[in-house]
Amino acid sequence: MFFDSVRNNKRRVQIFLALITLPFAFWGVESYVRNADTGTAVATVGGGKIGQAELQNALREQQDRMRAQLGPRFDPATFDTPEVRRAVLDSLVTQRLLAEQTQKARLTIGNDQLVGYIASAPNLQEGGKFSNRRYEALVAAQGMSKEMFEAKVRQDLAMQQLLVPVADAGINSNVAGRRWLAGQLEQREIGQATLLADAYLGQVKLAPEAAQAFYEANRKRFELPEQIRAEFVVLSRDLLMAQAVVSDEEVGKYYESHADRYKTAETRRASHILIKAAKDAPAAEVNAAKAKAEELLAQLRKAPGEFARLAKQNSSDTLSAERGGDLDWFGRGAMVKPFEEAVFALKEGQISDVVRSDFGFHVIQLTGLRKEQVKPLAEAKAEIVAELKRESATKRYSEAAEAFGNMVYEQSDSLKPAADKWNLKVAQTPWLARGATLQPPFDNRKLLGALFSDDAIKNKRNTEAVEVAPGTLVSARVVEHKPAELRAFEAVRADIEKHLAREEAVKLAAKDGEEKLARLAKGEQVSLSWMPPRYISRVDPQGQSAEALRAIYRVDAAKMPAYVGVALPGAGYTLYRVASVRAVDPAKEDVRGRMLGQQYARAVSEEEFAAWMATLRDAYPVTINKAALEVKER
Repeated sequence: MFFDSVRNNKRRVQIFLALITLPFAFWGVESYVRNADTGTAVATVGGGKIGQAELQNALREQQDRMRAQLGPRFDPATFDTPEVRRAVLDSLVTQRLLAEQTQKARLTIGNDQLVGYIASAPNLQEGGKFSNRRYEALVAAQGMSKEMFEAKVRQDLAMQQLLVPVADAGINSNVAGRRWLAGQLEQREIGQATLLADAYLGQVKLAPEAAQAFYEANRKRFELPEQIRAEFVVLSRDLLMAQAVVSDEEVGKYYESHADRYKTAETRRASHILIKAAKDAPAAEVNAAKAKAEELLAQLRKAPGEFARLAKQNSSDTLSAERGGDLDWFGRGAMVKPFEEAVFALKEGQISDVVRSDFGFHVIQLTGLRKEQVKPLAEAKAEIVAELKRESATKRYSEAAEAFGNMVYEQSDSLKPAADKWNLKVAQTPWLARGATLQPPFDNRKLLGALFSDDAIKNKRNTEAVEVAPGTLVSARVVEHKPAELRAFEAVRADIEKHLAREEAVKLAAKDGEEKLARLAKGEQVSLSWMPPRYISRVDPQGQSAEALRAIYRVDAAKMPAYVGVALPGAGYTLYRVASVRAVDPAKEDVRGRMLGQQYARAVSEEEFAAWMATLRDAYPVTINKAALEVKER
């Protein structure tokens, strides 16, 4: 019944889960609560602590995700802020509150539920059947053991079980939903006349001293920013890897010492019939199960071709029974020991004797065998060369990083010694302006700050070695500097006068528009160039601004036609004639209606989730250690 409820409210549950921004730990709800680090607490939730180690780990994970998304545009400094630390901590608090509540509610997921959920996962199907091969590949890709992965799935399912009642409570009124949807789809017929500022420029007369006064009041606007040209060197793992040379002898030694890596272990495919009998079941139940298994075995000895039919009719393993008992391909370590020993003792096509495991009694047929395979050295060579180069580069970079930093600091009047030592190129930059958006590696705030420091500009010293990306260090030095400079008034006078005239023209357009609007409201005839009438709606505004849309929909539908006006910042003034209202039946708007309904449901769900989390904070008081929160990882 629970899984039916999850399926019925899947979207709403997903909405709640989407509000949690960081992933949970991979070792189940109970251990998540109990195994929290016991160092300095950054926060307490109920009776548990969130320690520095947990926060720092979450921060690193968040940085890794952003680094993967942004690539070279990633700047670690943007994540080294109190705001980011607090946001990550808030996510951890939310997780801990949910974990506490899940534990208190004693929500558990049984083995049958777990197996059923995993076996029905669409991405684990192959040819319409559960694929053990895909399952093992998925687990391996997560960097987990099967035990860890299944613990995570249990936790996720328990969390969903916790959220289902909240989802049920958040199902909004159909009446309210329909009313909101009808309002979004309602169409209003408008005519539009725009008074552009350009038409009023001829009426503008600026005072002789206006431009000078504006210049004096806004001198910062006319400053040319401080600029530098620099030279720089880059020490990176990638560069060292490109320089690395690997001999055939090294390749051969690596291949021999890592022989297991180039072997594909033997795998087998089997089908089974399980007659369930728990390990601690009464003797009578065990004997009955064994007798049934032996009876089935006797039938199969006479008619091996009946295995699939008998499995479908008799096996307690309902998942494999649907596939005639098929368990797909698996290797050693995937099955319980008695089952594995029996399978790997069989010849292809052979049927085992009755096998006892903790699950009950099995009759097994070996249906396929893939022997161990070894990748030849010739096929593995390119992979090995790349790996050895990576190892060499990683080692060289680790050894070189500190020495590089020391050299650019100790020999601070030149980058050439460092460039010569590590065979690096001294490159030149174009002019770099303070505050401008720059290309890598100078989009790094720490490096740019060092370049614009007095030490770099006045003392002509190298910057420190700055890590601009993982495995990449940069040091630079200023070769030319231009201080910030105020442009002369005469050089910018024409631009100022043009700007001021534009501002005045916009004011004149708005004043004229407001006067015309007042006359229209009185029923007077006003000469305007109206655009052809058209229908707009909140979901299809046809280019209207949010302010214009609000003004149009504030008009009383019972008093048509009506007129409203909206200023166009920097451009003029627009008058609208609202002529009529046309209702749209949401039931006839299938696709758009569904999208809007989902939007409304999400808004309601977010409110419900926030309210529910507030009750959890009351149940499990949250305390934030602000001093500990400011502590950064060393």
